[in-house]
Amino acid sequence: MDDQTYDDAYHGWRASLTTLMGDPALLARWQERRFQFAHRVGALLTEAHGVGPAVTGPVLYGVFAAGAGLCCVGQTQEAERRLKDLPVGESHHLANTVPPELWERVTVIRWPLLLPEAPAGEQVLVEEMGRTVCGLALEHALQMATAPPLNSRRRRTSGDWQPRNLAQSRSRGAIHAQSIPGLTQLVVAAWSALSEAGMPEDSAVVDIGTGRAVFPTALHQPPG
Repeated sequence: MDDQTYDDAYHGWRASLTTLMGDPALLARWQERRFQFAHRVGALLTEAHGVGPAVTGPVLYGVFAAGAGLCCVGQTQEAERRLKDLPVGESHHLANTVPPELWERVTVIRWPLLLPEAPAGEQVLVEEMGRTVCGLALEHALQMATAPPLNSRRRRTSGDWQPRNLAQSRSRGAIHAQSIPGLTQLVVAAWSALSEAGMPEDSAVVDIGTGRAVFPTALHQPPG
C-alpha cells in the first residue's frame, strides 16, 4: 500500500467515526454497540461451550486479524478476568490499536492441562518455579516461535517505538523458557492446531479441551 492510499484509508476511518459519534445520542449508541460486541467476544473466550468447560486460571492467548495475521501473544493467570477485559481494553492496550471488531481469531491454550504429557523432570521444574513464572516462560517461548509484531516493539517516552530483541531478553520468562522444552513443544503443537482450525458453520468456537479458538468475525454474520 502506498502512502497516499494509506492516508486516504486513515482519513476515511476518521470520517466514519465522526459520523458514528455525530451527536450525544449517536455517541451513546456507539458506546453500547462496541461494549455489546466486546462483551460477546469475552463470553465466547471464557464461558463453557458445548462439552468444553469454562476457561479459568493460567492460559496463553493470541489475537489474529485479517491481513496482519497474528498480532500479539500474551499470558495470564486469571483467564476468567483477563480474557473478558481483553476485547474491552480495560487491562490491555491491544483493543486500542486493533479493535475487536476486526479480530479474525483468538487462540487460547490452557497450558496446565498439557503438563501431564510433559517429561516428568519438567513437571517437577514447573512445580518449583510456580505457574506464574512458567506462564511467562511459555509466553516468551511462543513469542519467539511466532514473532507477533505487537510484541516485537515497545513504546518509548519520546512518543515512538523501539524494537525488542526477544532473543537477548533477560526477563524472568526468557531465563526459564529453555528449561521446559518438552512442555513448550506441546504448547506449540496445540497452538498450531487451533491457529489452523477452520471456523465451524454453526458456531464461533472450536474447543479441544486444552484450548479453544474463537472467531469474532462470526458475530458479524446475519443469523439464519
